[in-house]
Amino acid sequence: MHLLSKTCNQLLALFFVLSLSLNCSAQQTTLKPNIIYILADDLGYGELGCYGQNRIETPNIDQLASEGMMFTQHYCGAPVCAPSRCMLLTGKHAGHAQIRGNDEWKERGDVWNYHAQIQDSTLEGQRPLKKGTVTIASSLKKAGYNTAIIGKWGLGAPHTEATPLQMGFDFFVGYNCQRQAHTYYPVHLYKNDKRLYLENDTVAPVEKLSPNADPLSKESYSRFTLNDYSADVMFRELQSFIIDNDPKEHNKPFFMYWATPIPHVPLQAPERWVNYYVSKFGDEKPYLGNKSYFPNRYPRAAYAAMVSYMDEQIGMLIRQLKAMDIYDNTLIVFTSDNGPTYNGGSDSPWFNSGGPFASEYGRGKGFTYEGGIRVPMIASWPGVIPENSESNHISAFWDVLPTFCEIGGCEVPENIDGISFLPVLKGKEKQQNEHDFLYWEFPSYGGQQAVRMGNWKGIRNNIFKDNLKLELYDLKNDIREENDVASKYPKIVKQMEAIMKKEHEPANNDKFKIKQLGD
Repeated sequence: MHLLSKTCNQLLALFFVLSLSLNCSAQQTTLKPNIIYILADDLGYGELGCYGQNRIETPNIDQLASEGMMFTQHYCGAPVCAPSRCMLLTGKHAGHAQIRGNDEWKERGDVWNYHAQIQDSTLEGQRPLKKGTVTIASSLKKAGYNTAIIGKWGLGAPHTEATPLQMGFDFFVGYNCQRQAHTYYPVHLYKNDKRLYLENDTVAPVEKLSPNADPLSKESYSRFTLNDYSADVMFRELQSFIIDNDPKEHNKPFFMYWATPIPHVPLQAPERWVNYYVSKFGDEKPYLGNKSYFPNRYPRAAYAAMVSYMDEQIGMLIRQLKAMDIYDNTLIVFTSDNGPTYNGGSDSPWFNSGGPFASEYGRGKGFTYEGGIRVPMIASWPGVIPENSESNHISAFWDVLPTFCEIGGCEVPENIDGISFLPVLKGKEKQQNEHDFLYWEFPSYGGQQAVRMGNWKGIRNNIFKDNLKLELYDLKNDIREENDVASKYPKIVKQMEAIMKKEHEPANNDKFKIKQLGD
């Protein structure tokens, strides 16, 4: 009897241990997915290998695409930085968003003086979002996520009520001010709400070559390469955040918004990558800084180096997630905040940065043509998103908030313009709700409005010059928007004009008002 009792007790103990193990396993498998949203800066639709690029190498991003889904008709929020990020985080299009253009808040003083900003932190940053603005981060935080932003903020200066920590993020390392991101060797970044000083000197982003410098000598450009490369610093912090918030240890998922400043100019990249592309491309004409930002001896090689360096970091991130055994329960989304740029020594036409879309000035960054607002988007989520798949679902930045809310199990905020594209991610496109239209307005670069409705695209340019004439393009047959067919389809034009009138809500900020639209 004693032996039988002992055996029974041992079996009961074993059963208890197995039950705990099964419960822990069940908790891990039912834990909400981690979400990593990677936002490149000024990366064109055609600058990834999987989207047709043949000069810049992006093997890790290409692999991510092969393991997940490529979107062919995804759009950013606006053709420049700050408003695009605002629409991403708040789920509202440009006719309803708080931030509709870049606003450097000039009335504070000499905000473009790099040296002055270092001495006076009240000159840093952009005009802030309103206190209490609901964002992706604040929504997911309420749903039990640890939240972080690494990279560029641009939506609220230091000492305001719209720093990252006040907008739903638990952790922040990066540039608060997008003007300071005009150098990859800044004097400081921010860690949470305090400055993180780096081992760099005060080389202002506007400085050029010394007057007597030889433009063909690499040594002439050496002072633009300092000690702490900001992208290295930020990536180390990103890796540490993931380790410190391991979901398997804390039983709590994380949301990581990685807003890398790459490949936004200036052209500053790790030398090993620059040398790689110099060997690949051969010698080239130096960039002397005549189109702003720092000069560079090998501008094409440096630009390609920046993109490949970012790709390398993404590969390192994926290996880390796999080593921690959390990759399979992580959704990774990669995209860009707007189309490719035209300044700072970049050469978008040479790289065919827009892919099928034109990318020179007037068609890329800063403009609502396809080259300025259609961006690559890749989503990977093992076991959920079909591998090596492609979607032509028409979506935009303001759809990300409701999508992540649905994934994270949190309430979708009211009065947003987005539609969750989770059915598409799951390969159930027949269950996907579609937009009747997408709408943009941009109170800069002459004043613009645009509408995507089915295969039709309507654009107004030079609104500030009292031009309200609408250009109309059939994207199915004219993807480069070269043939204005407005005169042939007056009914479509009237529909577009009605949408533009209905979706435009007067801006509260005078800088974003468009008087020609009744503001």
